Amino acid sequence: MKPNILQLNPILVPAINDTLNARYTMHRLFEQDDKEAYIREHGASIRGVITGGHTGISNELIAKLPALEVIAVNGVGTDAVDLEFARSRGIPVTATFGALTEDVADLAIGLIITVLREICPGNEFVKAGKWPSNPSPAAIPLSRRFSGKRVGIVGLGKVGRAIAQRASAFGCPIAYTDIRRMDDVEHRFVPDLLSLARESDILVLAAAADKAQGIVNAAVLDALGKDGYLINVARGKLVAEHDLVDALKGGVIAGAGLDVFVDEPNVPSELFGMDRVVLQAHRASATVESRTAMGEMVLASIAKALAGQRPEGSLTT
Repeated sequence: MKPNILQLNPILVPAINDTLNARYTMHRLFEQDDKEAYIREHGASIRGVITGGHTGISNELIAKLPALEVIAVNGVGTDAVDLEFARSRGIPVTATFGALTEDVADLAIGLIITVLREICPGNEFVKAGKWPSNPSPAAIPLSRRFSGKRVGIVGLGKVGRAIAQRASAFGCPIAYTDIRRMDDVEHRFVPDLLSLARESDILVLAAAADKAQGIVNAAVLDALGKDGYLINVARGKLVAEHDLVDALKGGVIAGAGLDVFVDEPNVPSELFGMDRVVLQAHRASATVESRTAMGEMVLASIAKALAGQRPEGSLTT
């Protein structure tokens, strides 16, 4: 009899779903209309949970799964899982650290170039058929160069380092802030966020910082300044969104590229009409390559835990 696995979020890679279906009896809770009734019927037999970083799993649901042996997060965010509670029950919690580093860093650079070079307004100008009737180069405002800009990175973990590597190739001086100085990098360490913002043309948020909230506030945005840009590929809650909206509306900063938001999928509507703001629907890891690698890590975590072994990278056991 195949082990029972509860899945809280869809996985978009068919090959991963095929393997899950072949190895396990899958219970896809996201497909159920009456989720509470479904858990009452199947909860006692569930041995593993697959969830997403944003969804996580509540302590209440964990308590309804007495046979639970592993929680596999298909993502890098674990702030929606109570790790201490899972640890107290001896349940390993894993995440797909490292699988999405390259793609998140790629998107960060993509957002920077798209915002500074105003690629989206230029695209709309051409697609709307405005170029023939407005052939003058002055019809589109001049944009900003990326090469050589001072890039400040908040969080120099795997993603932060990958962003630094890419930005360095554009001749950008790199500075960073983190909970401590990193002795194995040559980039300049700045001990506080306010100073980093003041010394940066582009401030990139790459920190996991699960417990931080609203650290990019009005003071930080004011320090970034009228020629500065904010890029967020980390956590939406790191930014005080009301302060960001006010800063963009008032010209306190020049623009922003945002992949994450405080209350996803709800995005402040004031951002929609701003030409120097580029928005994505939490898509930094949304490539076939990343999602396949993430799915393979989820498969490995479940297989090891159900075999009585500690999954690689367990955060709780």
